[in-house]
Amino acid sequence: MSTQAPGVDHELVQAATHIARTRTHGDNHTVAAAGRAPDGRIVTAVNAYHFTGGPCAELVLIGTAAAQGIHTLDTIVAVGDRDRGVIPPCGRCRQVLLDYFPASHVILGPTDHLHTLPITALLPESYVWSDHQLDSG
Repeated sequence: MSTQAPGVDHELVQAATHIARTRTHGDNHTVAAAGRAPDGRIVTAVNAYHFTGGPCAELVLIGTAAAQGIHTLDTIVAVGDRDRGVIPPCGRCRQVLLDYFPASHVILGPTDHLHTLPITALLPESYVWSDHQLDSG
């Protein structure tokens, strides 16, 4: 087994990998995601592929976390089925993760070179939705 990269939440990668190996099925569910809440809980989810643009695993993860009363995720990772390993979030997911969890981190890279980056590094100089909302008061 390779040396574990410092700063990488390997337990989170293992959780997503387990779900990708055991819960993905055919073409409808091909990616698993895992997120770590501030209290240490791990939440997992799978994508819901559909030709009309079904949600990626990261987006399902946001809803699953909310259903469990978790409204902040510190670190997120996605893993592909068929042992494809860690995969980066698509552009839409990057924007949504930034909007929901602007202080979060994402695990990226091939298995032997995993690293963690802040979501802001994946969308430099990006539009942040919350920065443009009117105060409700």
